[in-house]
Amino acid sequence: MNKNTQDLKDNIDALDEIHKGACMGMDALNDVFPKVGDEDLLGVLKKEYHDYKDIARAIEDLYPEYNNGEPHSTSVMNKMMTKCGIDMNTQKDTSNSKIAELLLNGVNMGIIEGRKALNKKNIDKKVSKIINDYVSMQEKAVEVLKRYL
Repeated sequence: MNKNTQDLKDNIDALDEIHKGACMGMDALNDVFPKVGDEDLLGVLKKEYHDYKDIARAIEDLYPEYNNGEPHSTSVMNKMMTKCGIDMNTQKDTSNSKIAELLLNGVNMGIIEGRKALNKKNIDKKVSKIINDYVSMQEKAVEVLKRYL
């Protein structure tokens, strides 16, 4: 594989990974919304949902510059596993603390994946900006969610 082909592949892989993460975040939040009784926390989570949606939309707009297909989303199996995990973990406890803890676990995985993508040297500036926005959004979410623990 030549350098240009590898660069293109790395950019597509990064966009796919971040898009999957944003979709997973939206899916998890949709599963959590009905379990949240605190209006303040619900407002915070709805803002996070819209932040994820903005990242996903930015990737969908940029993706055609790199690939003719659609960016990867969450698989049906991952959606089911996320929903089951949230349902199991909130069966007896739907406190703000429990919900924040569950969401923090997912957010931290997103930060790790974003940082890994940013560490690739051949990521284009446009792709890097979206990934930086995603990681920054996730890091802010950590700080907000920690207040609910």
